[in-house]
Amino acid sequence: MKRESAWTTYTEEQLLELEAVNLRYRQFLDAGKTERECVKEIIRQAEAAGYVNLEEFEKNGKKLKTGDKVYTVMMKKAVTLFNIGSRKLAKGMNILGAHIDSPRLDVKQNPLYEEGGFSYLDTHYYGGIKKYQWVALPLAIHGVAVKKDGTVCEICIGEKEDDPVFFISDLLVHLSQKQLEKKGAVVVEGEDLNLTVGNIPLSVNDKKSVKENTLRIIEEQYGIREEDFISAELEIVPAGKARECGLDRSMIMAYGQDDRVCAYTSLEAMLSTKAVDKTAVCILVDKEEIGSVGATGMRSRFFENSVARVMNCTDCYSEFDLRMALQNSKMLSSDVSSAYDPIYDSSYEKKNVAYLSKGMVFNKFTGSRGKSGSNDANAEYLAELRKIMDDNNVRFQTAELGKVDLGGGGTIAYILALYGMDVIDSGVAVLNMHAPWEVTSKADVYEVKKGYEAFLKNA
Repeated sequence: MKRESAWTTYTEEQLLELEAVNLRYRQFLDAGKTERECVKEIIRQAEAAGYVNLEEFEKNGKKLKTGDKVYTVMMKKAVTLFNIGSRKLAKGMNILGAHIDSPRLDVKQNPLYEEGGFSYLDTHYYGGIKKYQWVALPLAIHGVAVKKDGTVCEICIGEKEDDPVFFISDLLVHLSQKQLEKKGAVVVEGEDLNLTVGNIPLSVNDKKSVKENTLRIIEEQYGIREEDFISAELEIVPAGKARECGLDRSMIMAYGQDDRVCAYTSLEAMLSTKAVDKTAVCILVDKEEIGSVGATGMRSRFFENSVARVMNCTDCYSEFDLRMALQNSKMLSSDVSSAYDPIYDSSYEKKNVAYLSKGMVFNKFTGSRGKSGSNDANAEYLAELRKIMDDNNVRFQTAELGKVDLGGGGTIAYILALYGMDVIDSGVAVLNMHAPWEVTSKADVYEVKKGYEAFLKNA
């Protein structure tokens, strides 16, 4: 089955809409390079669209009714939005679910040290990365440090034009003969991903003076002392804004598009959806890149508890109704797929791979090799989704992650499928996945946004 480029199908009006969607998407990427920043921006946009924190209903004893729009938050790193439909919740919901964490480097709890006239921050990489890709490029620090009295110091250094940036050094090629003989996985070791943050000594006679000068700067400028690193969450990410890519400006190059491209298009679809029959839901969670664990990951009870709270505010809560609401739901597990790269042709099976600019991607199954760890959606559900997409002129394609025996990956799909609901992976094709700078097609961003809207209204 041959799929044509979506670019050949658009009217002038659609092209204008496509560019507007992608401009908002780039702005979202710039505003949210960490989970906390994403949640803050998501709540800002949701409240502007009329969503209210569910706690307001609970505190005031108000009851939810058809048309009400509410959200719940978990530890400032995960958020769920609900647009209450006319049907009882026990009849099921239409759910979009994506993750807002991305591969990066995390600053350790005792990170600051001096060596050879430099001060460094020691890091621990998060998620699946090629470590050698993170050296010799400008990096920024994002996050928070929380003092013992509860004061939260927000940190963002390296994004403004007059901000300093940081780097992880690499060995010059003239001395790299032994390094270049190593396998790619160990060309740069994890313990060598040390962020260079200073070089000026506090005083010439102090052996630790560069570190002391660094401590002076961070206390004067950011109000942080060395012990505050213990209760800090500082993330090292590529410095710089999301950019249009290609002479034709057809693509977007940015950090964190896995999976913020699906998170943003899910959010846009949710906020643009008005009255619905079945309650529409958007789940945006943390920790997918490390197995969806922890209180803010999809394996936690955050989503289930949020549904229970919503049901409690509609006078229809019971354990049985909660179980039925989850089982009778339909979900798009919104996550990225690997895009075909002609330069690495041997890694893909061309008939079953996603192509840039050919629309929304459906992955019937993910997992690795023999579908290990996969959800594997039912054929009946795929047929229903095909009809919805065709009826709403959404261009789509089907794909697998790569050749059968080469590897694979996982998403949050299997976790929601445990409730017995229909779930399938769907999203955007990405080049350079998990690299510091990833690439997507503007056309795919637009088609996925349309597809998510069609699903929420028609599933």
